[in-house]
Amino acid sequence: MDVIWLDSNSWLLTLGGQRILVDPWLVGELVFGQQSWLFKGEHPQTRPLPETIDLILLSQGIEDHAHPPTLAALDRSIPVVGSPSAAKVAEKLGYSQVTALNHGETFTLAEVTIKAVPGTPMGPLLVENGYILRDRSTGTSVFYEPHGFHQAELRQEGPIDVLITPVVDLALPLVGPIIRGQKGALELVEWLQPQVVLPTADAGAVTYSGVLVNWLKAIGNPQSLQDAIAQKGLTAQVLSPEVGQPIALNLAPRQPAVA
Repeated sequence: MDVIWLDSNSWLLTLGGQRILVDPWLVGELVFGQQSWLFKGEHPQTRPLPETIDLILLSQGIEDHAHPPTLAALDRSIPVVGSPSAAKVAEKLGYSQVTALNHGETFTLAEVTIKAVPGTPMGPLLVENGYILRDRSTGTSVFYEPHGFHQAELRQEGPIDVLITPVVDLALPLVGPIIRGQKGALELVEWLQPQVVLPTADAGAVTYSGVLVNWLKAIGNPQSLQDAIAQKGLTAQVLSPEVGQPIALNLAPRQPAVA
């Protein structure tokens, strides 16, 4: 399995011979509701769009996960799988093959299965998606959820080889945590017994500005999570990927899924 962190929550995963682009924000600014005074993210330089994408996977329908300028720049014939809210974004942009996954539903891409599980609550009536990806030919598995929110039923899905999850807590005064990093990641490590943890939702090369940035409080880092894992007697390795640099994950083999 190969992975490339493309900054923020954007990943390119190669699993089961398939290249899966996750929550891409690759071009243009990141702004919520056209309110750049409140929050704006910028890439320092233009990066080329990945080539030969087999699937786009979207966890949420808001701009930092289903980024309209990036989706508009990609080939609209690429299949898209997303939460119901994310699927609506892709459909409005003219994508021709869009699948909305509700919690518990599964999509199959060659030898890869993608199962939607409950993720980030976005209000009383909307819970977005996390995903479990499994390569049926090798047994390799990945869990991705970008805000550190998950439910107890996820325990039943372990063990999972790779976790892509935040490791830094972000909170707003009077609102509370918007990203559950340290506690959420350690909980996942205990539940799912991964071999590797890959931090997401961090800022590599991107820069952020706006009023909201001044209110955000960040706590934790990859090393503090690694220390907490060791204190629990667990063996998961927390990596610190560099933006745009491929990582070949040499994972211990798992039993392939039974067809």
